[in-house]
Amino acid sequence: MNRQQSLTVALLRHAVLLAGAVIMLAPFVWMISTSLKPPNEIFSTDLSLLPRKWFALENYGKAFTKVPLLRYLLNGVIVTAGIFAAQLLVSLPCAYAMAKLRFRGREVMFTLVLVGLMIPAQVPAIPRYVMLYQVGLLDSYAALILPFVVSAFGIFLMRQFFRTVPDDLVHAARLDGCGEFEILWRIMLPLAFPAMVAFAIISVVAHWNDFFWPLVVVQTGDLATPPLGTLFFRNEEAGSDFGPLMAGTVVITAPLVLLFLGAQRRFIEGMTLTGMKG
Repeated sequence: MNRQQSLTVALLRHAVLLAGAVIMLAPFVWMISTSLKPPNEIFSTDLSLLPRKWFALENYGKAFTKVPLLRYLLNGVIVTAGIFAAQLLVSLPCAYAMAKLRFRGREVMFTLVLVGLMIPAQVPAIPRYVMLYQVGLLDSYAALILPFVVSAFGIFLMRQFFRTVPDDLVHAARLDGCGEFEILWRIMLPLAFPAMVAFAIISVVAHWNDFFWPLVVVQTGDLATPPLGTLFFRNEEAGSDFGPLMAGTVVITAPLVLLFLGAQRRFIEGMTLTGMKG
């Protein structure tokens, strides 16, 4: 009887997970389907995933010729890589100090980090915009990167991971004459690779998909990031060109999917280890 109940529970659990997966994947499947169809089939009342006439070459070709999509992808790589590199330079020393050093105000600083986690990025948008305007950095890569150099989530994630490293390892390194930065660089950094991979995926996905901030500070198409670049598929007379738009969206989304699939094991490992010690 218990075995039958366990089987029923397992079937129900998998049914719920399967239904959730279908709901999550349905928009992406429809996006790919639309990118393969000609305009008359996109607006057809018949529901069909596979096109009767394949229009993939036309849509994907138009996605790269109607707008400078490669330029937008390059901008996205520059911005996300710059943000992540700067976040690591700030997050790693801060997280190490909060996890392994003893100093007055450490808990207060960590509390401020937790408070920072609860503040939406849109809240300080106006002060950031005014500051960048005052120093003349609007419409530049610096305007897209500098506001996100300090990541409260990055500090929190790396701090939680560093707390899983035994204190005896750090004390032994100090006895061998290592300074704090040397300990961070030679010992903590290699151990923190899974956590850094997890943070890299979260940071890259968040800023690659960011539409709000580039829309605020970017004034020319040359600096448009991939999400902002999708606006240029719109035709003032005919409306949005949905075939090339969906094709461009597939191209923009594909690097994130490949990034996650390639680093999935490290991502899960990093997220698991950071929760082992509070």
